[in-house]
Amino acid sequence: MKTLKLIVIGMVLFLASAVQAQVSVKVHMGVPPPWGPVGFSEARYYYLPDVEAYYDVPSSMFIYNSGGTWVHRAHLPGRFKNYDLYGGYKVVMTDYRGDAPYTHFREHQKQYARGYHGEAQRTIGERPGRGNPGIRNSREGNPGNKEVGRGNGKSMKKGHGKRDEKGRKD
Repeated sequence: MKTLKLIVIGMVLFLASAVQAQVSVKVHMGVPPPWGPVGFSEARYYYLPDVEAYYDVPSSMFIYNSGGTWVHRAHLPGRFKNYDLYGGYKVVMTDYRGDAPYTHFREHQKQYARGYHGEAQRTIGERPGRGNPGIRNSREGNPGNKEVGRGNGKSMKKGHGKRDEKGRKD
C-alpha cells in the first residue's frame, strides 16, 4: 500500500512538471502597433531614423538615448511629441535577435540617417482622426481656406453660387 502511494505521488509530480514545461515553452509575441508597417508581424524591433529610437514590439516600449543611457519608455520624449508615427519611416529589424538593438546604433545611424525612406510602407491601422484622406472635409490643404462640402466640390461660402445670364444666383 505504501509503495502504491509513492508511485501515485511520483506520477502526479511527473505529470505536473511536464505540464509546467509545456506552459513555459510558449512564447507570446507582442501585437504590432497600428502605426507599424504591414507584413512584418514577426519582427521584434523597428528602428525609427527620424527620432533615432527603437520600438520593442513585445513590450510596446520605445528605446532611446536619454543623457547617455538607453531607456525603455511607453512614449517618445517630449521633444518628439508632434512626431507622426504613421507617416515616419520604420526600419524593420528582421535580422536582429538580441535584447539590446542599440548596441548597433552607430551602424543604424549611418545606414539610416534622419529623413531616410526606403520602399513605401503601409501601416497596419489607419491614422486616427483623419478620416478618408481622399476626401477633403476640413480646412487642411484647401486653397484659400474655403469650406468644401463632402466631396461635391461646391463652395459653402456665401457669394460663390452659379449665376445665370442675367446675373441671378441659382
